Amino acid sequence: MVPGPAKFDSDAGNAAITKGRSRTLFSEHILTRPALLLLPLLFLLGACAPRLQEIGPDIAAPALTDATMRTADGVELPLRTWLPKDKSANAGRPKGVIVALHGFNDYSRGMEVPGAGMARRGYAVYAYDQRGFGRSPQRGIWPGEARLVADLRLAVALVREKHPDLPLYILGESMGAAVAMAAAATEPGLDVAGLILVSPATWGWETLTPAYRRLLEFGAHTIPWMTVRPTTLRVQASNNISALRKMSRDRLVIKNTRIDAAYGLVNLMSTAYRAIPLVCDTARNMAPCFVAYGGREDILDKGAVADSIGRFRAHPEGDLHLALYRNGHHLLLRDLESRIILDDIAAWLAAQSTP
Repeated sequence: MVPGPAKFDSDAGNAAITKGRSRTLFSEHILTRPALLLLPLLFLLGACAPRLQEIGPDIAAPALTDATMRTADGVELPLRTWLPKDKSANAGRPKGVIVALHGFNDYSRGMEVPGAGMARRGYAVYAYDQRGFGRSPQRGIWPGEARLVADLRLAVALVREKHPDLPLYILGESMGAAVAMAAAATEPGLDVAGLILVSPATWGWETLTPAYRRLLEFGAHTIPWMTVRPTTLRVQASNNISALRKMSRDRLVIKNTRIDAAYGLVNLMSTAYRAIPLVCDTARNMAPCFVAYGGREDILDKGAVADSIGRFRAHPEGDLHLALYRNGHHLLLRDLESRIILDDIAAWLAAQSTP
């Protein structure tokens, strides 16, 4: 199989537990050697273009229901909501509202821990299945960066209509953080009070080796329909073995990834990487950021993470809070110590609302 750097596009996967260790079988990471040997032959069959989802015309009024977010093209994106409970210490009016974005191959169920955790801390949380994931239509087909960004803008607008007097924040995990960064850095930006970027996926073309860039370009334009599901890569996305087992058994977590979906993800991660100097810059009317990484990051390339951390550090302290959790993993929000990061996020949110 191709060695480690091809891990670029994983957030969720099929986790197997062996000998007390978690072995996550990330379907997006690796092309096997037999597949690589077939590439020249497949090239002779004719070049193809990476496939994007088919998006229809505007036919409906966008709306939030109890179970879905309806988009203008009539798509119903499944929605989950966590609200502060009456019996909690934070009963009454929420302190703020959070739109939560899941990672690649995952879906809104992946936001259960942070959603419930932030609700207990007094925040209303809304998470939807992004197009191509979970129960959304055309599952497994990359929707395109522009469509992911447009859906986020719509979610922000609809949630703001529901809570017009509350500060609104975006929480993105991995690919979800990349979507938030892309939306913030492109016109018209995002009118939100802050961004919470957890293990942001910024492993774009700029941080891939030339060999892997050529390999992915070649695969995406010759065999975009091929799916890959490696079974020999040992990585640990979290120390929460129960959560990994749950993901491995969840049929809505994508296990077989199309090559053109990986290609689309890398394009998105490049946009997020280039956005690092722009997002969080309050002098440019950008929202401040809380950025978190785990010291035991196994999914994103460590060199790309170090590069991104260095670029984030260039922001003034008032614009960005950079939190590094030495024993944390890629899925920080599902780690056994997730309470710590949720407390830190709540403290940062409270500081944003203090004059």
